Amino acid sequence: MKQRQALRAMMEGHSVFLTGAPGSGKTYVLNKFIQMAKSQKKRLAITASTGIAATHIGGTTIHSWSGLGIRDTISERDEKWLKDNDRLLKRYNSVDILIIDEVSMLHGKRFDMINQVCKWLRESEAPFGGLQVILTGDLFQLPPINRGDESIDFVHLSAAWEELDPKICYLSEQHRQDEDPLLELLEAMRANEVNQVHYDAISERLGQEAPPSVSLTKLYSHNIDVEQINVSHLMALDTETKTFVMETYGTQSKVEQLIKSVLAPEILELKVGAEVMFVANNFSEGYVNGTRGTVVGFKDGKPQIELQRTRRVIMVEPQSWALEEDGRERARVTQLPLRLAWAITIHKSQGMSLDSAEIDLSRAFTPGMGYVALSRVRSLDGVFLKGINNTALMMHPDIFEFDETLKASSQEFATGIADEDFVLPDIEERSEASNAKKRDEGLLEKLKSWRSAEAKKRSIPLYMIASNKTLDSLAANQPTTSSRLKAVGGVGPKMIERYGDELLDIVRGYLGVVTVVDEKDQLINDFLQERGLELSEHDLTELRKLLEP
Repeated sequence: MKQRQALRAMMEGHSVFLTGAPGSGKTYVLNKFIQMAKSQKKRLAITASTGIAATHIGGTTIHSWSGLGIRDTISERDEKWLKDNDRLLKRYNSVDILIIDEVSMLHGKRFDMINQVCKWLRESEAPFGGLQVILTGDLFQLPPINRGDESIDFVHLSAAWEELDPKICYLSEQHRQDEDPLLELLEAMRANEVNQVHYDAISERLGQEAPPSVSLTKLYSHNIDVEQINVSHLMALDTETKTFVMETYGTQSKVEQLIKSVLAPEILELKVGAEVMFVANNFSEGYVNGTRGTVVGFKDGKPQIELQRTRRVIMVEPQSWALEEDGRERARVTQLPLRLAWAITIHKSQGMSLDSAEIDLSRAFTPGMGYVALSRVRSLDGVFLKGINNTALMMHPDIFEFDETLKASSQEFATGIADEDFVLPDIEERSEASNAKKRDEGLLEKLKSWRSAEAKKRSIPLYMIASNKTLDSLAANQPTTSSRLKAVGGVGPKMIERYGDELLDIVRGYLGVVTVVDEKDQLINDFLQERGLELSEHDLTELRKLLEP
């Protein structure tokens, strides 16, 4: 199915499952649908199965939105207290469309619970109380493990999935420009066509060591390996240990049930220099479940964490998790929403997107584990493989069969959806127009050649010089001054410091620019930098007009 066909199906009001291989454009289509639906004044609940996935689409977790939190069960007696919750009642009845991203990572039983609550609060026996439901994800991801046992709970085998009977929109076109060996391997795994060429490609990454400057996320298959690595790294730090003990309230059985449901440890030991991961969402503080950071100090008995991506330092407060039954709090635990994160399990990595990772697949124990771990990383250059076994590149045979069923359903559905006459709303056209600059292929080749030479000279992977997306942006925007280079997406202060002059020389040389410095732009840029100010590109354009003679 084409992207435009999927968009048309969703805009026509169908409940759908949007899926496809990496690079097929699932996130792009979902974001376009959100934009288009909002332009038509549709009321959306934008959710995802994990905090990380939720931030990617500007939403919240389905657990939070649904009001169910960490509850594992509901019964008919819960209907009354749910309906007495005015906040929830208003929430469920003020939306037209429910979006759940990364739905493959949602428990089937929880999917059933959400369906039931929708029916109760919207007072309708239609699937999900009559809401249009948009599900997205990749069923080749590992399914969630039920808490307290090792059984799995596929969302597509739930009663709610069968009842909803979503239309299948399986995106079939590949929209990534680069033929990365990692993408080829993932596609082969999905098609059950892994051969010696693919084994050779991944084997070349076996034993590769990352440069010391690269901070690697370590992905392992077993919790015991993760714990051992984290403890050994913590002990290696020569700073003072701070211990944080979980506070509990409620009967022992209920507290134990609650502890199994949260990711925060009962006893947390931290030191300055410790790498940590957040296990809860706090959007106002700038972190979600899965956000990584480093302990940089302690103040008033609380850790100060430097967030990995933004370099912002925040003080972390304890957080409480509660178990409610019949509208009453039966148990509560309070702990810092942190755990050590030099290493994490492959299961926990789902929903992440990493520039690089150290991956150990030597003890992979279930089909699909290698696919999940490898698909976290953007390119093969970012994979540093510690080990691999025969299971690592296998997929569950049941998934292949179901995938073929999905493809067939999608093809059948697509035959009734024309895309040529589908006119996108004005907001879509304006959005496209704002990004209408097409990259110059000749300039792009020049930039790629420079990147390859620089990476070889410094003995580092290509992505550490510049991402493909950044090079695309440079080839499209063609900056010839420092101020315009700064405005290019993906070009940060460090990149400008290291390569700014070289990049400008490449662009100017390609374009044949004689006047190498726009003095007006340089003057504006220097003025803003001296005062620590930033302006949008629109405001900069208006300012340039005012300065014209």
